[in-house]
Amino acid sequence: MNWDDDHTAEEQARLVAPAADGEDSAVEAALRPKDLDEFVGQEKVRQQLDLVLKAARQRGATADHVLLSGAPGLGKTTLSMIIAAEMGAPIRITSGPAIQHAGDLAAILSSLQEGEVLFLDEIHRMSRPAEEMLYMAMEDFRVDVIVGKGPGATAIPLELPPFTLVGATTRAGLLPPPLRDRFGFTGHMEFYSPAELERVVHRSARLLDVEIEADGAAEIAGRSRGTPRIANRLLRRVRDYAQVRADGFITREVAAAALGVYEVDARGLDRLDRAVLEALLKLFGGGPVGLSTLAVAVGEERETVEEVAEPFLVREGLLARTPRGRVATPAAWAHLGLVPPRNSSGSSGQQGLFGA
Repeated sequence: MNWDDDHTAEEQARLVAPAADGEDSAVEAALRPKDLDEFVGQEKVRQQLDLVLKAARQRGATADHVLLSGAPGLGKTTLSMIIAAEMGAPIRITSGPAIQHAGDLAAILSSLQEGEVLFLDEIHRMSRPAEEMLYMAMEDFRVDVIVGKGPGATAIPLELPPFTLVGATTRAGLLPPPLRDRFGFTGHMEFYSPAELERVVHRSARLLDVEIEADGAAEIAGRSRGTPRIANRLLRRVRDYAQVRADGFITREVAAAALGVYEVDARGLDRLDRAVLEALLKLFGGGPVGLSTLAVAVGEERETVEEVAEPFLVREGLLARTPRGRVATPAAWAHLGLVPPRNSSGSSGQQGLFGA
């Protein structure tokens, strides 16, 4: 870090305290579990993490660094807050994209208190110079401050108080081994079962003071793509519908009608998912078709189709990635109520036009 390139206090504040994005963010924060006993699902990770935290408390030591990996919306941020609460420590929240220089990271690390939890979301997107500084900070609780420039520059070691880094990533494979190996505990977050999501919906409905029947909760859970964040978002939209059109009481019929209004079908596919499938089936006969061509057909960016729609469609067995391009499965034709043509396997001349 070079002190000549320091950020202002206001810029540093933005690095560690991103602005909230409205009422939904406040409601989402209120629905977060406050301790491990409240946290629904992820049984293996919960049990393992409970042992790590209890042992650290018994020793009177700072908890080991924790790496949490998994898809968005599964509870990585919530678990980081629970770690801080269980350890009775404050938490500092930032993200990999916000740390573009080693100085950004040094400014945060040098202001940590002893035992504080630093939550670093999307850690795989941190810049390489900051990443290399983090190695020493995690292992030796020290960073080297560069004073001056050019041949006269000198490195002054700055001691850091013991802290716990909680890193979160949606792409654990992008983390370099030297960084991954410095975490004392690594937990992989799995998608939730429908039964677990029903528990999430019932708990959130209780906190929101919403009346909901068991079959209404099951309907919402079944369309939530295995993700608690989506379940809570759909519950809030169903609540709005029930408040306006159903006296505030959520049954299966009310939930289904509400989610129909918001274009979420029985398998959890939304407008973008269905647009991708419809383009693949109706325009390109089921594929294979290249990703860029498919994105143009639905009027979206390539990255949006690849990162937002595709993972769920692949996981649901509706779409397959092949060396020649994207291909629809028989389940996709059945889901949209369409009959596949004889050349739907991709053996037609379209293959050469729309290959990957």
